[in-house]
Amino acid sequence: MKQIHPHALFRLSVLGPLASRDRLEQGELKRLLRELSTQSYAIPNSRKVFLSEKTIEGWYYAWKRDGILALTPKPRSDRGLSKMSDAIQDAVCIAKKENPRRSLRIIRQVVGASGLPGATKLSRSSIHRLLQTQGISNLPGSAVQPVERRSFVAARAGDIWYGDVMHGPKVIINGQVRKAYLVTFMDDASRLITHSAFCPAETALEVEGVLKQALLKRGLPIRLVVDNGSAYRAATMQAICARLEIRLIYCRPYTPEGKGKLERWHRTLRGGFLGELDMDKVRDIHDLNARLWAWLDECYHKEPHSALNGLAPLERYRMDLIQIRPLGQFASRLDELFLHRHERLVRKDGTVSYEGQRFEVPFDLIGKTVMLVVDPHKQKVLGVEASNGDSLGKATPLDQLANCRRKRRSPAPDDADNRSRSGTNLVEMALDRQTRTLCGAVVPFAEVV
Repeated sequence: MKQIHPHALFRLSVLGPLASRDRLEQGELKRLLRELSTQSYAIPNSRKVFLSEKTIEGWYYAWKRDGILALTPKPRSDRGLSKMSDAIQDAVCIAKKENPRRSLRIIRQVVGASGLPGATKLSRSSIHRLLQTQGISNLPGSAVQPVERRSFVAARAGDIWYGDVMHGPKVIINGQVRKAYLVTFMDDASRLITHSAFCPAETALEVEGVLKQALLKRGLPIRLVVDNGSAYRAATMQAICARLEIRLIYCRPYTPEGKGKLERWHRTLRGGFLGELDMDKVRDIHDLNARLWAWLDECYHKEPHSALNGLAPLERYRMDLIQIRPLGQFASRLDELFLHRHERLVRKDGTVSYEGQRFEVPFDLIGKTVMLVVDPHKQKVLGVEASNGDSLGKATPLDQLANCRRKRRSPAPDDADNRSRSGTNLVEMALDRQTRTLCGAVVPFAEVV
């Protein structure tokens, strides 16, 4: 019996609500297609989790026409064939063999300059297919030779953590239906998820928030491996790891293999959690996270793992508890390490601005540049500091109505005021001289002085 292709079985499972119906009422097909397109799927050999209505509709009509065999992926009819002339094919192969480091663009230019008919119309894809068919795409010395990669595992839990973001399902966030993003940190040696949460965005703020919870729950890793996304490249993220003595390591661009264990866990999550999730029962993102954390604690962390010789992730992690770096001296000031600092110039009215709001700082700081200390997770301004970290005082929200009734502090008298009070005043001396003159007693000005 011929084996059914796994992709065909997956596509048929997607068509379940349609394939099980003998007859569809008018408008029902469109409604069902819309419902199916909003669900998430564990798509084979793909990082995507959603399918378009057009794709599902194409599968449906193909299945109705020819059954499940029509859902089997069709290879290209011209696979392995080339439409180039023999002369051009020979020129492409020679150009590659002469210099294995030549790129497709350079080979195209070299062959195009040969003057052969049709040589100037070559495409990069056709050259690439020909080189692969001939087995000379990755010649020794080629710039595109495979990078040497070896499977490894950390010796102890806490030696290496991985961090990454995965696109999640759409859910209610702050009253609106929006896509959620799953931020995750995983321990290499035990495959334990140190912390994971669905967030409203994939910015540095969300990544730092999940990292903070992971540190509180599982201690300090020695190394943290992440990709090159802007969230991980943020100065705040780098400063946090530097202060906590965590080595922040970036994977090479476009090489997700560097975090293969975490990528594999994403597949497990799509099938074991998202595949079983009933979105009709999920009220909002908080409800989604509650289900995620329950699934992690009750299912994933307790299930035997083939890569751990049958041990469960939590069981393997507990074997190294005594060797994991505790927070130690950082425990009492972990909140402080995750604060953000923004440089601000104090205005003449003694205020600084943050996120469209104005805050009053000590009046003595007018005209000076200060560091505004902010708790980004609570969106709360705490105070101001000098560049060396010394506290300069609190920062309070500006209340203009209260300031209308507030008594101002009078400026301290200057030297001119002190001189006038002491009686030595040139204006008074001139008046006194004029008075004496009018009275008939001319007194030299020097004598008055």
